[in-house]
Amino acid sequence: MAGEQLSARVDAWIWSVRLTKTRSIASDACRGGHVRVNGVRVKPAQVLRVGDEVRLRHEGRERIVVVSRIITKRVGAAAAAECYVDKSPPPPPREEAVTVAVRARGAGRPTKRERRSIDKLLGRPAVEERRRQARPE
Repeated sequence: MAGEQLSARVDAWIWSVRLTKTRSIASDACRGGHVRVNGVRVKPAQVLRVGDEVRLRHEGRERIVVVSRIITKRVGAAAAAECYVDKSPPPPPREEAVTVAVRARGAGRPTKRERRSIDKLLGRPAVEERRRQARPE
């Protein structure tokens, strides 16, 4: 495979195997202390070898990979996946989008009809029920 060597820079390898979108993001992650090789924080120019464990905190998630092949050129996703063994925990489930009542800016106060639909959406009791609950008989 083109670009294959015995060792490579950490930032170049992280970018090459598509763990980050750009090499500058990989370098910034190294400088910020978000990359560890075998448990040690590393600089972007740190040499990486086959068998090293790389931990990358990126986009709110920690990726843990073991290097199985060294490359320095960016390759396709299928080829990149062969260059490491992924031991990362599964990503957290995506939160379902909560329905939010949206009003146009400058539309003023909601009308009685809109207010009732908002109350229904939010699961609040109707106005008549609230009045009955407020006045004990």
